[in-house]
Amino acid sequence: MSERQKDRPWLMRTYAGHSSADESNALYRRNLAKGQTGLSVAFDLPTQTGYDPDHVLARGEVGRVGVPVSHLGDMRRLFEGIPLEQMNTSMTINATAMWLLALYQVVAEEQGADIRLLQGTTQNDIVKEYLSRGTHVFPPGPSLRLTTDMITYTVANIPKWNPINICSYHLQEAGATPVQEIAYAMSTAIAVLDAVRDSGQVPAEKFGDVVARISFFVNAGVRFVEEMCKMRAFTRIWDTVTRERYGVENAKQRRFRYGVQVNSLGLTEAQPENNVQRIVLEMLAVTLSKDARARAVQLPAWNEALGLPRPWDQQWSLRIQQVLALESDLLEYEDIFAGSHVIEAKVDEIVREATAEMERVQEMGGAIPAVESGYLKSQLVSSHAERRARIESGEEKVVGVNCYEGTEPNPLTADLDTAIMTVDPANEARVVAALGAWRGQRDDERAAKALERLRATAATDENLMEATLECARAGVTTGEWAGALREVFGEFRAPTGVSSAPVAVTAEAGSQMAEVREKVRVTGEQLGQRLRLLVGKPGLDGHSNGAEQIAVRARDAGFEVVYQGIRLTPEQIVDAAVAEDVHCVGLSILSGSHCELVPDVLERLRRAGADDVPVIVGGIIPSADAAALKEAGVAAVFTPKDFGITEIIGKIVDEIRRVNKLDAPEPTA
Repeated sequence: MSERQKDRPWLMRTYAGHSSADESNALYRRNLAKGQTGLSVAFDLPTQTGYDPDHVLARGEVGRVGVPVSHLGDMRRLFEGIPLEQMNTSMTINATAMWLLALYQVVAEEQGADIRLLQGTTQNDIVKEYLSRGTHVFPPGPSLRLTTDMITYTVANIPKWNPINICSYHLQEAGATPVQEIAYAMSTAIAVLDAVRDSGQVPAEKFGDVVARISFFVNAGVRFVEEMCKMRAFTRIWDTVTRERYGVENAKQRRFRYGVQVNSLGLTEAQPENNVQRIVLEMLAVTLSKDARARAVQLPAWNEALGLPRPWDQQWSLRIQQVLALESDLLEYEDIFAGSHVIEAKVDEIVREATAEMERVQEMGGAIPAVESGYLKSQLVSSHAERRARIESGEEKVVGVNCYEGTEPNPLTADLDTAIMTVDPANEARVVAALGAWRGQRDDERAAKALERLRATAATDENLMEATLECARAGVTTGEWAGALREVFGEFRAPTGVSSAPVAVTAEAGSQMAEVREKVRVTGEQLGQRLRLLVGKPGLDGHSNGAEQIAVRARDAGFEVVYQGIRLTPEQIVDAAVAEDVHCVGLSILSGSHCELVPDVLERLRRAGADDVPVIVGGIIPSADAAALKEAGVAAVFTPKDFGITEIIGKIVDEIRRVNKLDAPEPTA
């Protein structure tokens, strides 16, 4: 074989963090020792949404889906023994991105690092939080200001840092088609770059430096050809936008720089071993084409539809990357798709349609008005509903779910309760106690002055980064920093997109939907009122896609649906259930906090005299937890394997009939 010059592999990361800063630090060190070449930090939901671990909304969420970082001491422990000047760190953080970057910078300074050498990324894309992930805090205007201030600060002071990762990943998770994923991500990028340009904080001749630090974080689904063409289209559109709209002449500054986590939406609880080949196919879509190759890749684990992956599961995903990069000849060739008329035609189609959708968003005034009007959210809810309908009808095949469902016993999940990692229930109390100790030993006067400076700065047009850095050094906590800004900026509840979503599954004669609609109608007549379903999202879990699809389908089946969106306390959910006199309460939780929050809802319903209202629960819930919830009084538990939404709605009606002691409805004529 002739000797060929191999390209340098992409950065290999594993999205990781749990329980506490100390345990996450140990995990990071192990992963780096296994050959991981960058860190990707997962923060828990209180940290992401600007609450301290002792806040009422943080109950059950501390350390569940990531590491809790409440103050400078936590950040020190998180990176103890890891030289930040030599590390490339990605932090999946958005509403509180400025705060976490400030803590990271201060820890780097304490290590003796030159902050101008720090490399990494803060996700910092708040638009997609309003649309899909739900960790937004402040209204769009102030949120865009925080993003602008971070970008201008880092370009001047941490020039190797990517201050924003325009994130289309979660748009696809929320149902976006490839065209929508590109169009809405690019619209976000335009809104951000326009805001930076219009802020006057960066001289015109330096604007190319801003463009050069904008990165993207994308999703790659299992439709390999389409996904690979999507990435080539992304590259082409970004080059056009940065050249024509912003006048950037330097081709290097216009380069489309992106990292990727492949699709988690398509991971199945049924036959989860099939997820391995799905992950491999999805990785190929973002690595095979040299001209559109990812600069960093992190892969989910095969068992993420079951629960929190174990270190071994994460290692398996890392090894998938290493085998492709080190054992194959992929990195030895130029772009192997160059000149393909099939690929070029598909890329042209995606570019044309995505550009048209971008123009529609610009006609509305850009991404921020399109968020505030509910247009973007309703488009995603509709696309997701259409996809679910295709799966349920069998038009779209998912192996092990709606075809080839028979299976041999799976040795990987023979003991399902040990096939995933669990967080010690006592962990939250330890974290809360440590927070109290931190507050007890800090200089309260300095912390109070730092917070007052932050509030005063927020009320002006001054860049907020220096005031935030002083808060970090003064021992201010995450909840205090965000709380001070809440006082000035207020909070924001994003549109749900449920009421405006069109019908995705029609009730044609003889169809399952027609049968469920009739059952809803008959039951309502027997009870003397239209059936009402409350769909609730307790705690801080902002992944609302499943809840929205249940709400839309229940609406289409004839229910009156009460859905107030995300981030509610058990008390608020029960108050709404009683006030609206609902016939069923459906709770959706994907963060792992079900064991704490669901029993609280049940107990509050009992105290309110509404213990005859059935409660159903959906989410990523291990079998042992499901059994415990049913023992506590939950009527039914649905997990990702229960993909038939119309069937779920039918079972909800059955539970309503059961508790109301109704006979089976008369069969339709």
